[in-house]
This record gives sequence, C-alpha cells and structure tokens, in this order.
Amino acid sequence: MKNILIPTDYQAASIDCIHAVCRKFKGEELNLIFVHVFKLSDSFSDVITLSRRSREYEKVGDDFYRYCNVLRAQYPQIQNVKIEFLYGSTLGMFKNFIEANEVDMVLDNEGYQFNPIHAYSVDPALLIQRAGLPVIKAPKGNYASMMQQQKVAAPVYQHEEMLTEV
Repeated sequence: MKNILIPTDYQAASIDCIHAVCRKFKGEELNLIFVHVFKLSDSFSDVITLSRRSREYEKVGDDFYRYCNVLRAQYPQIQNVKIEFLYGSTLGMFKNFIEANEVDMVLDNEGYQFNPIHAYSVDPALLIQRAGLPVIKAPKGNYASMMQQQKVAAPVYQHEEMLTEV
C-alpha cells in the first residue's frame, strides 16, 4: 500500500495526474491524500477553534468530489481518498503530518501551479523539498476527455458515500 501526498487547491484540474499515478503503480493499492497548507493564525480565537472548522471544506468543489469518485470507479486500486488541511507552515509540523498519515511519497503534478484558496494559504514546495520525501513526477492529464468517457461508462456517486474527510 502506497500513501501518496498530493498538494492541491481542490480544483478538478489538480487531479489530472492521477491516471499516470495509477498506471505507474498498477496492481498496488493506493491511498491518496490531497492536502492544502495554511499558515497558522496569530489569533488565539482562531487557534482554539481549529478542530471545529469546516469553512475550508467549502473550498472543495462538487466537481472535485465527482472526479475523485470517477477515478475510484475507474481504478479499484485507489483504496482511500482523503481531503486534508494542514494548519502550520513549519517543517516540524509538516513532518508530523507526514508521519501521522504514513506518507510514502509526494506527487509533483507537472503543469500544476500553486493557487492559494485563502489569505493564509502556503505553497508547500519548500516544505516538501526540506522534508526529504521521495517525489514522483506525473504529467498533466486531460480530465475533460476522461469525464466524457466516464459519463457513459460509470455512475457518479455522492461524495459523502465515497470520500473520507478528516
């Protein structure tokens, strides 16, 4: 089982590379961990309410859930899809996150550029580089053509049934 960390802005285009990953690790079970990193706020009230926050999940669009479900239907080797938000931009916090999620490698999606979804969003590139994890490069795919094929081939399930939110 491979646990792959995928930095994202939760737009559907950021999952284009999953086809290449599934082909590269054909026959191996995969856990995909989509993550967006935020700088920890200086506000005490923001810090104490972190565990009850759900505003960030509003940034995850229905298209993103839909494409994840299509990919899970198309590639049974995808065992789990997690949507995570990391609050903290230090190397120590990032390493703790990696250890807690048992991350084996990080995906570098060629053609994908970091897009902040909030004023406190942080580009994780430097953290990834300093963490020393193996990085796999995946070419950019074309989810639009994949969706056209998939609309005919497989039903799309509601995101509550298929995805794990932590």
